Amino acid sequence: MPDDEAFDLAGCLARVRAQDQTAARDLVGHLYPFVIRIVRSHLPRRVAEEDLAQDIFLKMFTRLDQYQGNVPFTHWVSRIAVTTCIDQLRAQKRRPEFRWADLAENEAEMLDHVLADENASAPDDALAARELVNKLLAQLNPEDQLVLRLLDLEQKTIREISALTGWNGALVKVRAFRARRKLHKLFTALQRKERS
Repeated sequence: MPDDEAFDLAGCLARVRAQDQTAARDLVGHLYPFVIRIVRSHLPRRVAEEDLAQDIFLKMFTRLDQYQGNVPFTHWVSRIAVTTCIDQLRAQKRRPEFRWADLAENEAEMLDHVLADENASAPDDALAARELVNKLLAQLNPEDQLVLRLLDLEQKTIREISALTGWNGALVKVRAFRARRKLHKLFTALQRKERS
């Protein structure tokens, strides 16, 4: 999260609202690492992440008059970023079926290790596992992807996820439970296809 204490955020926002282009550039420069981290953590393929970051900043500037200061500015921006990422995931055309043939060779080998329940793992297996998880997650709807990435991969708390998404705690838990079941079904279906 950006260090707002070292950066005069209130002064910068006042100048941005007064149409100061330099202040707008300063604000983008201050928030860019934070926004790009959100984009990268929510888009597994990292397709056009710079374009998506620009969309987030455009939405931030066009909605700046809606920011009332009730929550920290970075929380407000993160909500715009997460919502924009969800919208982007919805817009991506998903393949209707995920097949064993879709896996890269190292991903298939790693899955073979998992299916054989081998404990020994090669150093390359971690990268292959991450890529496989991303491919399986890509088969889920955007909200399910988001909740699993935040909860299981980023180890965020229910409260943190609620703050980022605007969902209440019960909804986060239910969505995570259902998303895990869907992910398990995808993995099981992939196993069955590989064995046949």
